[in-house]
Amino acid sequence: MAYYLDLFSPTTYEDFNHSDKTSTGFRFRQRNTALRLQPSDKFICYITKLSRWIGVLEMQNGPVIENDSEYDPFVVRFRVKPLVWLPLEKAIPIRVDHVWNRLSFTRDFSHQGGSQWTAKLRKSLVLMDEADGSYLESLLREQMTSGTVYPIEPNLIAPNKHRVRRVDKDITVTVPSENDTEKEEHNPPDTRESIRIQALLAEIGSRMGMDIWIPRSDRARVMSEWQGEHPSPLERLPLNYDETTLKTVEQIDVLWLKGRAIKRAFEVEHTTSVYSGILRMADLLALQPNMDIQLHIVAPQARREKVFQELQRPVFSLLDRGPLSEICTYLSYDSVRELSNQPHLSYLSDGVVEEYEEIADE
Repeated sequence: MAYYLDLFSPTTYEDFNHSDKTSTGFRFRQRNTALRLQPSDKFICYITKLSRWIGVLEMQNGPVIENDSEYDPFVVRFRVKPLVWLPLEKAIPIRVDHVWNRLSFTRDFSHQGGSQWTAKLRKSLVLMDEADGSYLESLLREQMTSGTVYPIEPNLIAPNKHRVRRVDKDITVTVPSENDTEKEEHNPPDTRESIRIQALLAEIGSRMGMDIWIPRSDRARVMSEWQGEHPSPLERLPLNYDETTLKTVEQIDVLWLKGRAIKRAFEVEHTTSVYSGILRMADLLALQPNMDIQLHIVAPQARREKVFQELQRPVFSLLDRGPLSEICTYLSYDSVRELSNQPHLSYLSDGVVEEYEEIADE
């Protein structure tokens, strides 16, 4: 028996809460990981944004791949038995001392700040440390019959979230409030730091054997931060798109290419609004809806929720190819640094990025 992480957003928590609680699902890209699970393995459930542990599900059988699911992106399904499922006010915050100081991935960090500990909570189906899983299961079982109530601010549960119906499926969108759109930050992110991240992304791709594109306007600054010996970035893109598409592609912060194919595109956000990169990704998909490349928005951890909020705006959720929030993922600055420290990047494929990315409304 092993323990695996199962992430819920406030929205998917409510969906599961109103179901018969006998099935949990994951995205199609996680199908290979899902095949490793065995009956009697357990899911330890965590709700993002609220940062709370909410339940324990025991796997009964699966996975079953529901490729023809019309309204649900979580098509890799397991039949489960709910051993513990808590109301939100009884879910256990990760930052309470008896949890924080016990878990292997938090106890060495201060819970007053920083985000390095969140790496273990980046995506579902991560194999958990056995001692962590056992401890959390015990706590959650106790909390089910007694325990502390932890009040929740109502606006944190699902602020500005709405369900709308596309032709093909129902999706979650966000409609920012007036306060969200007008609020300004007094300490905007460091532009130089974003250039360093741009250089790291170029370095990672180059070490994997990719050709690298950097916009001409950024090239001198990025090259000054790109350490060590490396091939020069491409002088021109080997693509046969129309002029409008090509001008859009050329402005993307970092491209990884193999031959004449773009493998991954990265927009590094350093503005407080995080609009510019997301708009460019949306423009690209509007111009070329059949383009099959992986898209990523890279931003500081403090901007994570803002990125997800913008990706889920209605205007980006009704693109012909599908909602931008399901096509474009988020990478934190910390996760890029972590990936750059992998010792054997030259032997890895670009698919390793999927171990570090996060998806809106996971």
